[in-house]
Amino acid sequence: MTTRPAYTTDQLLESMPLAVTLGVRIDSAEPAAVEGHLDHSAALTTLGGALHGGALMALADSVGAVCAFLNLPPDATTTTLESKTNFLRAVREGSVRATARPLHAGRTSIVVETDLHDDRGRHIARTTQTQAVLPARPTA
Repeated sequence: MTTRPAYTTDQLLESMPLAVTLGVRIDSAEPAAVEGHLDHSAALTTLGGALHGGALMALADSVGAVCAFLNLPPDATTTTLESKTNFLRAVREGSVRATARPLHAGRTSIVVETDLHDDRGRHIARTTQTQAVLPARPTA
């Protein structure tokens, strides 16, 4: 059984080019919790100036994916099976902070819950995603 190598937050983020393009940042990453943020930008808003739901979901998905990855067995990979987001309020300025925690890290699936909060600590959204645990493919 091999051990998963250590990754920096920059290395984890660089594995997700869309997250980089959107401006997602990973602030800390441990199996028990991953934290990140996204700054408000006019390029990421809806007509009314609020951060687009897709940008918020991309933040939650990216931080949640890192959490799932850090909870995989050695040599396993993952893919998203399901993701659901409840939006609670709009964000028209500042940053959105994301905290992802594993609810279940099993043999065949990992369930991660990610909460989003604004600069004032108000709850913005909650995303629950289910990730498949895929065993490593044999190398030929």
